[in-house]
Amino acid sequence: MVQECRDAPQERTYSWAGMPRTDPPPPHSAEKPMVTSPKQVSDYFYPGNAGGAAHDHALQAALHWVLLLGRRPVRSFVTQLQARAPPPAPSAMEACVLRRPCLLHPSHPSRCGVASRAGRAGCGMPHATQLYQHVPEKRWPIVYSPRYNITFMGLEKLHPFDAGKWGKVINFLKEEKLLSDGMLVEAREASEEDLLVVHTRRYLNELKWSFVVATITEIPPVIFLPNFLVQRKVLRPLRTQTGGTIMAGKLAVERGWAINVGGGFHHCSSDRGGGFCAYADITLAIKFLFERVEGISRATIIDLDAHQGNGHERDFMGDKRVYIMDVYNRHIYPGDRFAKEAIRRKVELEWGTEDEEYLEKVERNVRRSLQEHLPDVVVYNAGTDVLEGDRLGGLSISPAGIVKRDEVVFRVVRAHDIPILMVTSGGYQKRTARIIADSILNLHDLGLIGPEFPCVSAQNSGIPLLSCAVP
Repeated sequence: MVQECRDAPQERTYSWAGMPRTDPPPPHSAEKPMVTSPKQVSDYFYPGNAGGAAHDHALQAALHWVLLLGRRPVRSFVTQLQARAPPPAPSAMEACVLRRPCLLHPSHPSRCGVASRAGRAGCGMPHATQLYQHVPEKRWPIVYSPRYNITFMGLEKLHPFDAGKWGKVINFLKEEKLLSDGMLVEAREASEEDLLVVHTRRYLNELKWSFVVATITEIPPVIFLPNFLVQRKVLRPLRTQTGGTIMAGKLAVERGWAINVGGGFHHCSSDRGGGFCAYADITLAIKFLFERVEGISRATIIDLDAHQGNGHERDFMGDKRVYIMDVYNRHIYPGDRFAKEAIRRKVELEWGTEDEEYLEKVERNVRRSLQEHLPDVVVYNAGTDVLEGDRLGGLSISPAGIVKRDEVVFRVVRAHDIPILMVTSGGYQKRTARIIADSILNLHDLGLIGPEFPCVSAQNSGIPLLSCAVP
C-alpha cells in the first residue's frame, strides 16, 4: 500500500499508467526527502548489489528516464515506496493455520516470507490447482507453450536476453524429428492462488506498477505502458513459464525426468524480483512437491547459471530440507551476500573460466552434493549464459562444454535414481537456443531421457500423488 504524504501542503493527483498518483512532499521536507538519483532507487531494489555492470546500466537507463527527466508521478511513487511502513507480522492464529515451515523475511524476521492463504479450510490443505493434471503417457515430460515468448512492438529487443529463445529450441527439436506438437506437454499459466503458495500478496500487488516491472525486466520503456498491457505482454508469458516449471516438477517425479524449456527465474524470491525474474518458479515447484506429493520431503537445487541464484537462496534460507549448490561468476550481478549464507556448496568462478576447469568442478561438486544430501528430487537450473562471449555471464564455456555439462549432471543424478527437473534459465546470445536443443538431443541419444526411460518416482513406487482437486 502506498503511504500518503501527510506533510504535503497541497496534493495534486495524476493519472499515470491508469492509476492515480499523488505529488511527493516539497523538496524542503526533512521527513521524506525527494529521490533524485538512480543510485538511491538501485540501492532500494538491490541492497548490497556488488556487481553486474550490464544489469546496472539497464537499470540506470530506466531510472534516468523517470528521475532525471522530471517524471513527477513516478518520482512520487518511488519516494512513497521508500517510506512504506513494514508489514505487520502474522498473528498466532495465522501461523497455526499455515502449519508448515515458515521461511523468514530477510529484513523482517517476524514476517512469513513464503505465504499461503491463512483462511484456507482444512488447516494447511493445498488449494485446487490446474497445474497438477494427468498427462498421457504418449506425451514426453517436456513442457512448453507458445505463450512463453515475449513479443510486443520490439520492446523485447531492448534487453540482451533473447525473449523468443524458447520457441526456437522447440523448432530445432522438431527439425531434428525428436518431437512433434502431440508429444509436448502444454504449459498452463500459474494463477494468483498458485503464486501465493510462495509470493506475498504485497509483492504481487507491486507488479501492478509498470515501474516495478520495468525495473525487474530492465526494459526502460515498459515504464510508460499501461499496466494491463504489461500484464498481458510481459508478465503473462513469465507466469506461463512459472506454471510450466511447477508442472514439470510433478512430471519429473512421475517419469524420472522432466524439462521445462523455459523457467529458471532464480533471482526472484517471495517478495522481490530482479534480473528479468518476476516469479520464483524454482521455489514454487519445490513447495508444490513438498505440499502435494507424499514421500517428497528433501530437494537439491543445482544452479549452474553464470549468476548467483539469490532468489531461491533467500526463500530457502535455514530450510534444511533443501540443499543448494551454486556455481557462478563471483564478480557479477547480484552479489547478494545475505543469500550466499543459504548455499551449502558454493563454487565461485573467476572471469573467463574455461571448459576443463569448469567441467571438473561441476562434476566433482555434483557428486559431493549428492553424498552430503541425498534428495527425493533435483532441480537443475541449466543456464547457458556461461557461454563464451556472453557479456553478462563473463565466462568462456564452449557450446560443446555446455552440452557436456548437462550430460554430466543428468548422468550423475540418474545414477542415484533421483528424479530430475531441468529449467533453461539465463542465456543472452542468439545461439543459445541451438545449444539447448543440441543438449536435449545429446541426452536422448545417450539414453538419459526418452519415453522408454524407466520411471523412478513416488508414483510407481506405491506412494500416491495427492489429487489436484483437493479443496
